Amino acid sequence: MNHPVILILGPSRAAVSGVSTHLNLLMDSGLAEDYELVHFQVGSEGRNEGALGKLLRLVVSPFALAATILFRHVALVHINSSLNRRAYWRDLAYLFVAKAMGARVLYQVHGGKLPLEFFDGRALPTGFLRWTLNLPDVVVVLAQRELRAYREFIPEQNVVVIPNGIDCRPFAAVPTVNAPADKPLRLLFVGRLDRAKGLYEILQGMRLATELGVDARLIVAGSGPEEDRLKRYAQALGVAPRTIFAGAVFGRDKVKLMCGSDVMLLPSYSEGLPYALLEAMAAGLPVIATAVGAIPDVMSEGIHGCIVPPRDGRAIAEALALLHGDREKLSWMSRAARRRIRAAFSIERCASEFALQYARLCGHAVVAGAVNASVAPPPRPAARPAPARLTGEKE
Repeated sequence: MNHPVILILGPSRAAVSGVSTHLNLLMDSGLAEDYELVHFQVGSEGRNEGALGKLLRLVVSPFALAATILFRHVALVHINSSLNRRAYWRDLAYLFVAKAMGARVLYQVHGGKLPLEFFDGRALPTGFLRWTLNLPDVVVVLAQRELRAYREFIPEQNVVVIPNGIDCRPFAAVPTVNAPADKPLRLLFVGRLDRAKGLYEILQGMRLATELGVDARLIVAGSGPEEDRLKRYAQALGVAPRTIFAGAVFGRDKVKLMCGSDVMLLPSYSEGLPYALLEAMAAGLPVIATAVGAIPDVMSEGIHGCIVPPRDGRAIAEALALLHGDREKLSWMSRAARRRIRAAFSIERCASEFALQYARLCGHAVVAGAVNASVAPPPRPAARPAPARLTGEKE
């Protein structure tokens, strides 16, 4: 039996990025039993090329896509993009080529700005954006907030929300957080070392938390353009002796780090649906995060961790003080976080929802066992005690 060919566009599968993780999980999921999944690499991630090589790739790549669609008899092109300038303009060419070749198109948006904000409200380019977003056969977003914004922006388009999912099995052996009150709070950050991840605020929170009597240790796992500056900043704040920069970690090494941690920190300025959040919660780590992107769809304040405003080191310090002072609550949050991910954010659920979209667009029989599993909203938050105040803070 010949399976419909699905061409999945995205960065190198070996690149360190959330979209690469998404590609790998989809291509290794049960979707491969009913569809022939073919990866088509776009973008610079995972490539070692100079300016001339990049220019040549940008010129040749759309033609290569057309040839692949033609000769592989591609039924559906699954474009993984985001609403930022670089990704939008790059992937627009692939969208035009796929439609011109007669393929159906699933256009998945991995975060970025909301459509009304993308061109700062300017009428002409915003109208062009609206026209291009109506070209795909379906637009997939990650968060309920995005779903509402896109349906308002392009009401004629079929917009659905399919949150990311992860393989929960590697994290099943991670024990529930059990942090004795006389031990330091073990903090973890996993991700790209970029300013927008809130890393400077994490270091500020570490310093300010000492005024609240918090004894904490931090491991920063990742690499990126801010690494050297972050190390100097940690020295300047006096938190370097309690901070370890561990470099990028993967697979079992990442699981081991989570085994030895009590809290995950993710105070990003913007996000789609970060895999670091899903993996940390699957491992039973309560999370201190910002309410950006799809994060509020996954975690609730006081149940799975603490929600803090972006760019607010003081709020991070107060959240650390809360968790440091109530280790029983920390352990309870650990169990709640693990249950949340297993129930609603597994790769099986994610693949099942994509199977239904693929089947509808390809005119293919619905895959046996696929269910239209909607993601349950996070539980209602529990009452949170008033945070301890920093030294010198006004009543």
